[in-house]
Amino acid sequence: MPDSFTAEVSDTWTFEISPGEAAGLDMVPTPAGGYHLLHGHEAYRLRILPEAEGSKAYTVYVNGRPYAVRLADALDQQIEKMGFRLKSSRSVSRIEAPMPGLILSVTVSPGDTVKKGDPLLVLEAMKMENLIQAPQDGVVKKVAVSQGEAVEKKSLLVEFE
Repeated sequence: MPDSFTAEVSDTWTFEISPGEAAGLDMVPTPAGGYHLLHGHEAYRLRILPEAEGSKAYTVYVNGRPYAVRLADALDQQIEKMGFRLKSSRSVSRIEAPMPGLILSVTVSPGDTVKKGDPLLVLEAMKMENLIQAPQDGVVKKVAVSQGEAVEKKSLLVEFE
């Protein structure tokens, strides 16, 4: 069992987490497929979506706000200490709806240049507003939805060049 994991959140914060700390979290699954977490007398709603099968990168929604989280185990930490950092060569060409919902607003158009983290649109789902952000720098090729449109899970939202 590893000594600890490192969690890098939105390229801004880094946390060390031991397996004991992770196992000791007061977190329970919800019927909607998310989690309810109690921490420091505060309650949080969580939804955790993996970036790709087998990936150690996730989008974690905390009370509807998305955070990019990358986990690193002991091997990943050792590789980084040696001065290397594994970066994914995979680039995202399309963004699909993570859940069914209603498009509240769209802030980009085809041809727009976006930076990683720029807002693309707002998707209302389960009475929560979810800001969908650019996963990387790029140029918008197609916006497949418009304000007021209902979408199903996995519906194409935005495509990149």
